Amino acid sequence: MRGYSAGMNAATDLASAELAVASLNEAAVAARTAAVALAAAPRQRKDAALLAAAAAIRVRALSILAANAEDLAEAEGLTAAFHDRLALTPARVEAMACGLEEIAALEDPTGRVITEWTRPNGLVIRRVAQPIGVIGMIFESRPNVLADAGALCLKSGNAVILRGGRESLRSVAAIHAALLDGLAAAGLPATAIQVAPNADRSFVAAMLKAAGLIDLIIPRGGKSLVERVQQESRVPVLAHAEGLCHTYVHEAADHEMARSVLADAKLRRIGVCGATETLLIDAAIAPVLLPVLIADLAVRGCRFHADAQARAICPELPPATEEDFHTEWLDRVLNVAVVDGVDGSLAHIRRYGTEHTEAIITEDAAAATRFLAGLSSAVGMWNASTQFCDGGEFGFGAEIGIATGRVHARGPVGLEQLCTYRYHVIGTGQVRG
Repeated sequence: MRGYSAGMNAATDLASAELAVASLNEAAVAARTAAVALAAAPRQRKDAALLAAAAAIRVRALSILAANAEDLAEAEGLTAAFHDRLALTPARVEAMACGLEEIAALEDPTGRVITEWTRPNGLVIRRVAQPIGVIGMIFESRPNVLADAGALCLKSGNAVILRGGRESLRSVAAIHAALLDGLAAAGLPATAIQVAPNADRSFVAAMLKAAGLIDLIIPRGGKSLVERVQQESRVPVLAHAEGLCHTYVHEAADHEMARSVLADAKLRRIGVCGATETLLIDAAIAPVLLPVLIADLAVRGCRFHADAQARAICPELPPATEEDFHTEWLDRVLNVAVVDGVDGSLAHIRRYGTEHTEAIITEDAAAATRFLAGLSSAVGMWNASTQFCDGGEFGFGAEIGIATGRVHARGPVGLEQLCTYRYHVIGTGQVRG
């Protein structure tokens, strides 16, 4: 019986995989057709779709919140950070609508001449921005990602196929309905923004194998998801590693600024990838300032893991392990280390960081310049919270994710980063001879 059961399960898995491939192929072919229509659509029509979708989100706000409440009720054992990522509130629904309107107000990134030059033979060469084509996005937890990603892809002329997590299926469906309202109002194809029919993992596997049908895969979620996509995908991947961000308080920091910025960087929203996970503080000021910073955060429920030098100043702090400094907590937990100057901070970041976002707090411009120049991270901050690493805060309207790789795009990925380019060469009859 055990062999029979195993055989039945294998047959079921095979049938599920075949169905997922067929479903994905159908969606991708339709998306390719929609991408052609989007590439040719004037800005006015794309903007009209975004504005209509924003209006639809407001009209459907109660149904979106009700769907989200059902998702939250079914999710078990939620951590505070996971709950924060999954939960929608009236303010967050309104923020989604505003985000669509902000994207509509941005310049159309497609068709612009990026640069132009003339060769000695008289040929004029132009590098012109164009959409990537069909984008596949796999995301977890945050249902508002659907609105951001759908809007950014639409405005940049890309069709998109999105697969959300099992935990947010109802929320995603409710938001998708509003985006479809916007597409219909503007006369654009509904297949420009598609959502996976279910949370079957086979659909993800089909997306990752869809070379020639999908042009770019963007994973947005936990470490295991991103690693799986990077390992298995036959489609180019725009990846986002963990957000193990550092805030370095330099010896020339303004103490009140350091207190304010660190509190925001750690606790504004604990579940976002731009949250600071490690405090680095200069040995020259640690005896005076570190106890104050710890007290500020402790009263707000923060817990700590500290190195030996920090514990020598604040003996009540629990000791940090090597693994702690490699951990993205996404919780009210902060690693603490005392370092010797800018070089010490950079050495720590190179050892433990994920090349996401790092900040220095200092009034010394030379020190800030050395710190920023010494980073290999996608984003460096000076006297600002790491939580500003966000597409909306960068003026992108929203973001489809934070890219921490070295190819194509780095940092918040907005409209410009969702474009590639081609060349136009204009001659007057030149031949090479």
